[in-house]
Formats: sequence, structure tokens, C-alpha cells
Amino acid sequence: MSATTYDTKSKAYFEGARTDYVSAMPDDRHSSILEIGCAEGGTGALALSRGKCARYVGIELHPPSAEIARTVLSEVHVGNIETMTLGFRSGEFDVVVISEVLEHLLDPWDVVARLSEYVREGGLVFASSPNVSHYRVIRHLLKGRWELAEQGVMDRTHFRWFTPASYRAMFERAGFVIEEVRPVTPPSWRVKTLNNLTRHRLAHLFMVQISVRGRKIRSAAAL
Repeated sequence: MSATTYDTKSKAYFEGARTDYVSAMPDDRHSSILEIGCAEGGTGALALSRGKCARYVGIELHPPSAEIARTVLSEVHVGNIETMTLGFRSGEFDVVVISEVLEHLLDPWDVVARLSEYVREGGLVFASSPNVSHYRVIRHLLKGRWELAEQGVMDRTHFRWFTPASYRAMFERAGFVIEEVRPVTPPSWRVKTLNNLTRHRLAHLFMVQISVRGRKIRSAAAL
């Protein structure tokens, strides 16, 4: 994926902060956090302002967004995470954030495995991506349709597709134990009721975006 691919995206695509992830991070003014696809640095700026870390490092493919992120983050590296050389030490980071990125990569499984090496034992990963098993996608498939769009689950810049189960497995193979799998947007009361009635067996049908929180337990190289 080329950086110029994103030049047609609206400014809103690169803005915003993952307040849910920042709230879930430990309060540790000595920690280091790495974010892949930091965009304009909204999440990192919030984490720094709330005392979640002393150092927040971002990696961003889109140069204009990276320039803005440099004004609010500790460090920003510009490049494609799949091809760039990372000079970080093993176990250098306490937290890694990968929000709405992995679906854009050719080999996200390799990227997650490589990033795992930079997370200390006991460190956290927060990640999210669209859910291809959402009922609207299935409804379109039943009609013989697979239509790409400018944003959302069917964004035309997506290369890979995940269900909650396959997303979880990708991180488990990289040495993380997954502590939580949830939708990014809290479900409505109707969805909550249906999930309770079906014992969550159909929860994947109503999850637009998958969010996971995991903890590093071992090196991916040892698996």
C-alpha cells in the first residue's frame, strides 16, 4: 500500500483519539507506548496528557499526518510497517496500539509477530479492525454482492478481512493471551438482549469492528 493511496481520504479519517484504549492503559508516567498508524497523534497526545506514559512513539505511513503527529508525540517514524526497518530493542515498549491498521496490510500476521518482540513480558496490546462476519456483509453476500466503499467495513483500501475468532488467533500465535474481545462501539440494548438470549453464540453478527486487549506472555519466536 502506497502512502499516496490515502491522499483522497477526508481529514476526519486521520483525526480522533482512541479514548477507550487510553482509559484502559495503566497510569504509569515511566512507560513507553508504541502506536502503529498513529495518524495525527490524537491517541498519543491524550495518553501523554493523562500521564499514561513518559514516551509515546508513532509510526505513520501518510507523511502529512506524520508531520502533524510530530508536534504532539515523543517520536514519529514515517514508513510502511511491513517494509521499514525498526531499530527498537526487544521488550522496549510497555504497550502497543494497532487501531484500524492490520486490515490494510498484506501480511498482518507477520507484522503482529514482529511487533510482539518489542513488547515486554506482561505488556499490553490494544488492536481493532472491521469484522467481515457482520450481518450486513453476510446479507450482501447472500445477494451475490461484494461492493467496496470509501470507508467502513468494505473500505476499498482493505487487503485482509477478519472475524472475531481469526483476529484473536492472530495475536495468540504471536505470544499474547487475549483478555478481552469486544465491539468498538458498545452494543444497543436490543443487541445485548439478543446476545444474552443466544448465550453470545451470535455476537459476531452484530460487531461492526473487533477490538482486542491482550497481554504478552512469551516470544513469538519460541512458538
